[in-house]
Amino acid sequence: MPAAGMANLRPVQIDGNGLVTADRRDPLGLAADAPLLRAYLECLDRQDAGEQSFHTPGHKGSTALTGTVVAGDHPLAGGLDTIKMQRGWLPEAERRAAALYGVDVCRFSAGGSTHCNQALALSVGVPGDTVVVARTLHRSLLLGLVLAGLEPIWVEPEVSAQTGLPVGYAPQRVARALAEHPEAKAVFLSDPSYVGTFSDIGAHAAIAHDAGVPLLVDAAWAAHFGFHPALPPHAVGAGADAMITSAHKTLPAYSQAALMLARTERLEANRLDRAFDALHTTSPAGTIMASMDAARALLERDGERLLGQTIEAVAEARDALRQVRGVVVVEGPMVDAAKLTVSIAGTGAHGVGVEEDLMAAGVPVEMADRDTIVAITTLADGASTLRRYTAALIDSIERRRGSPRPVTSSAGWIVSPHQRVAPRDAFFGAVETVPFSEAAGRVSAELVALYPPGVPVLAPGELVTDETLAALREAAADGIRVAYAADPALATLQVLA
Repeated sequence: MPAAGMANLRPVQIDGNGLVTADRRDPLGLAADAPLLRAYLECLDRQDAGEQSFHTPGHKGSTALTGTVVAGDHPLAGGLDTIKMQRGWLPEAERRAAALYGVDVCRFSAGGSTHCNQALALSVGVPGDTVVVARTLHRSLLLGLVLAGLEPIWVEPEVSAQTGLPVGYAPQRVARALAEHPEAKAVFLSDPSYVGTFSDIGAHAAIAHDAGVPLLVDAAWAAHFGFHPALPPHAVGAGADAMITSAHKTLPAYSQAALMLARTERLEANRLDRAFDALHTTSPAGTIMASMDAARALLERDGERLLGQTIEAVAEARDALRQVRGVVVVEGPMVDAAKLTVSIAGTGAHGVGVEEDLMAAGVPVEMADRDTIVAITTLADGASTLRRYTAALIDSIERRRGSPRPVTSSAGWIVSPHQRVAPRDAFFGAVETVPFSEAAGRVSAELVALYPPGVPVLAPGELVTDETLAALREAAADGIRVAYAADPALATLQVLA
């Protein structure tokens, strides 16, 4: 039966999938299986009926002052639910997502995978404990180590000689790190990589569990894993104890939407909740939460079919790009079949220039550096969108073609750290600012990353080397964004006094 306030939704038959709603606010009829989405639509109905709130947000649902930028923004407390959260729609939505992913705990975050990464860091060990960590971690997890006071034992990924890109983490590297540091309390992996390569998570889970520690995975780019035969299982399905994933990255959810998913055999459920709540906003946007519930319902009902269409379109695009002289398509059994990454060093074209062409053609991409172009493809893509993108990419490469370059690994992908001081101690240490050209041999007090992908090139507590300085200068000269540095112009650097 339709919920109160939803009588205006007219049932129709679409594609043999049963009764769905014709309402443009819910075109696939997901509200029947998504309590937060249903509550959001009811909230819109109440607003249309003239409800006037006397609680936050300050725009009161009106676009009269700041315009359409606030249209559709409704809070969780006082919008989708009562101020006292009496209806319980969020716990029910999280319960359904936990069941879909096969976990004991699921939490919806309006703070993205950044928030969830940092919550996981707070959920293990105590300040001063060591953890084994993938060095291609996102900056959010590194700052999670700072917050939790954990000290990293770094492991580095394997690297493709053909593209210079990371191709996943060898289980034996993690096994060696655990053997050399039996005091470690957990293993943190970032998998899949930004370019779509992934590791054998089952093997990593077995190694971690044999050592008596949990495996925690930043799977921000893999919310769709596990829902099509051409894709690997998601991290917890492969044996990890916890994973975070961004629903807004590869599923059709609102920006900032992310999930923390965990099994509690080796993790304490109450501590996970405390860590999550310690860092999350107390005023989550109901719109973000409802979009996650809708994305979950869509993935559960239609995920395999829609992912199949995307994977077929990506395969067609890869076929076309393989025919372009000098282009190397990142593909294979350990590469996300729904992601489209190419290396263009062999074409001589400069990736940042290609990126500018793609923006001008109306098909902007997620990331481009000198040698690599990363296009994010999702359930929202199909053959027509991929053909348009592929044609524009090929046209730009041909117009910008030059002498082939040797394949090198950008500092944005591969970092060989020299840890001198614990990240937390460096973060809170006494700092001085020195000329960038004179920073070699000092210990960094700040985090500097190329963004995307957001892997710290320098992290608090790491030795600054001539190689690091040169890599940052080269990236900046190539038009790559140097992010989070106190001086983004790279005239100075903050180091420990």
